[in-house]
Amino acid sequence: MRYLIDTHVVLMVLKGERISQLAKEALDDVTSEVFVSVASAWEIAIKVSIGKLKYSGGVKAFFEDVRQNGFTLLDIRESHIDLVEKLDYHHCDPFDRLLIATAEVEGMTFISADENVSKYNAKWLW
Repeated sequence: MRYLIDTHVVLMVLKGERISQLAKEALDDVTSEVFVSVASAWEIAIKVSIGKLKYSGGVKAFFEDVRQNGFTLLDIRESHIDLVEKLDYHHCDPFDRLLIATAEVEGMTFISADENVSKYNAKWLW
């Protein structure tokens, strides 16, 4: 199975915080392919720069932590942005909208605690 992890879930995993049992099982499954979008790094970089988030080592450390945890970085593609334009406006967070569109375009299940995801066509797990 292929999964895209929401930014807050990536941070929870990297900090060793508790996530849902279903999400934990999906991420622990050795046959799973787990992706983190570059959009999540972009979101973290912004939040670190405005003081809304502390991340030791900043976004460079985030990239390294993602790789060390066996996650694959996924670039933002034109098709992801194209779908953002067509999504219904259930969610106002631009990063979440891009991540939801990415999961849908790539045929991945989106792992997120955000229940707004259920309003879209993307597969969702929490």
